[in-house]
Amino acid sequence: MSDKKRLRVVLCWHMHQPEYRDLISGEYQLPWTYLHAIKDYVDMAAHLESVPEAQAVVNFAPVLLDQLNDYANQLHGYLNDATSLRDPLLAALDEPALPVRREQRLDLMKACLRANKERLIDPYPAYKRLAEITEWLDDKPDAIMYMGEQFLSDLLVWYHLAWLGETVRRHDARVERLMGKGTGFSLHDRR
Repeated sequence: MSDKKRLRVVLCWHMHQPEYRDLISGEYQLPWTYLHAIKDYVDMAAHLESVPEAQAVVNFAPVLLDQLNDYANQLHGYLNDATSLRDPLLAALDEPALPVRREQRLDLMKACLRANKERLIDPYPAYKRLAEITEWLDDKPDAIMYMGEQFLSDLLVWYHLAWLGETVRRHDARVERLMGKGTGFSLHDRR
């Protein structure tokens, strides 16, 4: 095919997230920045790396870069100096004891359902079952006292597994092991 008949295409991706931090406390109100980073941004980079001749323009909004940098610094501090994580959902993965108060448990459970049901929950039978139980509890909040810490642990792990990029789920042995395990996740698994 001659150059005159070829259609030249340049992909232009604009990456953005609004500010999710409380500007006074620095605590994140919603987890979308880190969730999209471990899912969409990772897959996007993997797709570009898999086709070296591909050309793309990726534009990152400054507020997104600032938050990604903040998460990187938080994780560095957590791993090296045992400092606290300022994203409640991410920090919950590392909590030795998950919430015991009914309202806190319900909040955590609802947070772990903030995912596209068709694409992120339903494809995983164990996560789908946990989501159905959580939805049932929405109508019967007094039943929350019967839900043990294992339920919360499994829900937290599945939420994060579902949000991982497809390339990570397919090629990371740790993730494959956790997905194969399916339930009964320990604190070590959460970490």
